[in-house]
Amino acid sequence: MTKRWIVFSMLLLSAVPSFSDVIHREKSLYRNIEVQETGRDRCLVFAQRSDDRRQSCVNLKNPDRVVFSYVRMTFAGLLLNERPGSILIVGLGGGTLPSALGALYPEASIDVIEIDPAVVRVAESFFDFQVSDRVKVWVQDARVFIKRAGRRGDQYDLIILDAFTGEYIPEHLMTREFLQETQSLLSNTGVLVANTFSSSELYDYESVTYRDVFGKFFNFKLPASGNRVVIASSKPLPDSRALQAAASRLSVPLSRFGVAIESFPRFLTTRSDWDEDAPVLTDQFSPANLLKNR
Repeated sequence: MTKRWIVFSMLLLSAVPSFSDVIHREKSLYRNIEVQETGRDRCLVFAQRSDDRRQSCVNLKNPDRVVFSYVRMTFAGLLLNERPGSILIVGLGGGTLPSALGALYPEASIDVIEIDPAVVRVAESFFDFQVSDRVKVWVQDARVFIKRAGRRGDQYDLIILDAFTGEYIPEHLMTREFLQETQSLLSNTGVLVANTFSSSELYDYESVTYRDVFGKFFNFKLPASGNRVVIASSKPLPDSRALQAAASRLSVPLSRFGVAIESFPRFLTTRSDWDEDAPVLTDQFSPANLLKNR
């Protein structure tokens, strides 16, 4: 079975300026979708009752440049596996991650899971996302896809969770059982990357759940960002010297995307900054939405 890299990047979202021009609007089965332009940026927006949340943006003058800092932070997973043979991304958005990773690794296979077919259409029509023999999109719930992939014995080298609805992560994608199913898909050199909450009532619960499943993981935060990225691995975590060496090798290829990866290693830590007595989230106990809005 081809080894694959599963990336779980949970999209942490930004408010949209009020002066955006709406160039497309539709209501899908799951959400209100808009495409907005603000000067040089074109953004995919999931419109909410209280405000709008940008899921993905492209710089029209420099399409290769990754606009959001939390997406750039996701590339820190490459410090643990510099050459993934295949990649799984949960959540398409505007297609920023699969497009960038496809350009960076032209021989890799990339599977993208997106529950909303309207998001796929918008990504193709407005964000130059392209499905190909190497980059495939599976329109279904991520929990179902991953459970079936586990039964087939599929293996990935990197996994990214990008499964925000606009205000929260679906609770069935945060539990111990889900993470265990995901862990079973990691190859021997596999890496899991998750964009998650940096500050909320969920932080402690989510952190102890990742620790319960993966043991030690890198907790990655940048001073200028309101996000944190969880990075876990099938192998023992590398030390700071190995991280810096990998960052030096990746610096030139990632500069094309505006990712200053050489600055990342000093912010990766395994130190706990959460309440270790918080209960683990499970399929029977996962009050994610209640905690997020407390």
